[in-house]
Amino acid sequence: MSDRVLEIGKLPPDLLAEVLVTGRPVPPELLLPPTVGEDAGVIAVQGGALIAASDPVTLTGQDVGAHAALVNANDIAVMGARPRWFLATVLLPVGTTEDAVRALYRRMHEALAGLDAVLVGGHVEITDAVRRTVVVGHMMGLRRDGNFASTAALEPGHVVLQIGPAPVEGAAVLAAEARTQLEGRVAAATLAEASRALTDPGISVVDPALRCTTLGATAMHDPTEGGLSSGLYEMAETAGLRLLVDADAVLWYEPGRILSGALGIDPWGLLASGALLAAFPAETAETALATLTVEGCSCAPIARAGAGSGVGFESGGEVPRFSRDEVIRVASAEE
Repeated sequence: MSDRVLEIGKLPPDLLAEVLVTGRPVPPELLLPPTVGEDAGVIAVQGGALIAASDPVTLTGQDVGAHAALVNANDIAVMGARPRWFLATVLLPVGTTEDAVRALYRRMHEALAGLDAVLVGGHVEITDAVRRTVVVGHMMGLRRDGNFASTAALEPGHVVLQIGPAPVEGAAVLAAEARTQLEGRVAAATLAEASRALTDPGISVVDPALRCTTLGATAMHDPTEGGLSSGLYEMAETAGLRLLVDADAVLWYEPGRILSGALGIDPWGLLASGALLAAFPAETAETALATLTVEGCSCAPIARAGAGSGVGFESGGEVPRFSRDEVIRVASAEE
């Protein structure tokens, strides 16, 4: 037992695991209780398995309505369900204008329409408790067959495919939140490309995740805060295995790498929504890779699961681990 002071960012995994324990028996309808490394919870309902997830957008104030819808939708899709119903708690700082509220909800509705999902409720208020707009999203989806994917289903010998480059989300956030630091240090065209990254190439992995489900993916994960590194570590630790990574195979979003280099941060630890991690048995991974490639997905086999723990490089050494997202380090340096 300790009373350590916590840093900005995600809770340390050991503390999160501790506080998620209720001390009560898990009710039979709770098929997947809250667990470190899992993207959502699963509840048995009469119509199948209800997948429910919640995530906030706090590291940027740019386009947060759409951003929240997309990252929450990803968490449902990696469980093998289509996101359908969205709730949003929107906290607006003092001084927010009517047009700003209209713009936030317009973009949120546009993002949801693109997912074939719909806003079903939530809460919105002006409050002096926040300095910039914060959106806490809650998304649900239904698997009528009662099945679902789980990060913990990763097994020895499974191959982890990366579908989509990283760090797309991080590039968009840096372009919005660190623009004054980046102007004059990176090409204007690169900064402009990163500014559009939420929609082009985009941070949604819904379609690839649902396609991977039909191709036989046994485990999927949506790496967000802490970047590709944290996503891989979460997969390994949830499954109780070790991942060996082929560093040369990793797919990078070049504007994200350029902006990271200009700010002196590591793209391995930078917000990574837009890059799906999907595990397949070795005997089906090659077919899945070929199918996804033919269908236009950018993908590569980047890791293999085996006995042990942690995440290392095939060439030797451990993949760097980040206690907080690299975006937070940039924000801290500005203060």
